[in-house]
Amino acid sequence: MTDDIFAKIRTCYNQFTKAEKRVADFVLQKPEQVLYMSITDLADSCGVGDTSVFRFCRDLDRKGYQDFKMALAGTLASGREDLEGTQMAGVVGPKDSLEDVVKKVLATNVSALHETYRLLRLEDINTAVEWMIQAKNIYFFGVGGSMVAALEAQSRFMRITSKVHMTIDLHLQAMSAALMDKEDLAIAFSYSGATKDTLDVVTKARSGGAKIIGITRFTRSPLAALCDLRLLCGANEGPMQGGSMSVKMSQFLLLDLLYTEYFKRTYDVSAKQKAATAEAISNKLY
Repeated sequence: MTDDIFAKIRTCYNQFTKAEKRVADFVLQKPEQVLYMSITDLADSCGVGDTSVFRFCRDLDRKGYQDFKMALAGTLASGREDLEGTQMAGVVGPKDSLEDVVKKVLATNVSALHETYRLLRLEDINTAVEWMIQAKNIYFFGVGGSMVAALEAQSRFMRITSKVHMTIDLHLQAMSAALMDKEDLAIAFSYSGATKDTLDVVTKARSGGAKIIGITRFTRSPLAALCDLRLLCGANEGPMQGGSMSVKMSQFLLLDLLYTEYFKRTYDVSAKQKAATAEAISNKLY
């Protein structure tokens, strides 16, 4: 069972400050949009500060903004709110048929790829690849669902270069970041841009002079503020969809672009290295 967050907002409305009421009005008018907004996005849309949004969430007896979005998603999915279009396009509801599920999952994944494409800046891809070519070492960082993308990045690039590094141990990630210098490059994956462990390693890498590339969803986030370059993935992930495949697919699209362009620009060396690594594992296949 999920709490009816709309009823809670209405019962608490008179207790809100003027700034909190602006947040409440926006949430009641555009709940589907709020699901995919960061706390800063919502604050900017309401013309208030992040702290006002946080206080609004706490006044609703929520631990924080993510907890509030979980309750909002639960209310929308339960169908208890009399809003048109409660079941949002691409978001699976408990009453959906298998056919509906197939169509929505397909639409979500296709939409993520198309939006990532629309967000692409060719100059940023060009710069990222140049930094990768020039770097002495490239470290991929990520935790949780984004760790999958970081591991895939290592798997792809280690076929053509020996200067890529990634570890799943968070302590070792921190140690690696602490030893990075101005000749190194860090590529951090984080959908929210607010994962504490990722921010920690990026801060350490930055303090040593390393360049930072962030692959993330939001242009305004703690990670974005630390990065020298941002590559935006276009997937919309609701609070009940943590680790969704659409996010990974959008991250993989960016990764594939970086790999392909890197291979193209370093073709002679990369082709030789790829042949060597392919031969190294050839006896593992039937």
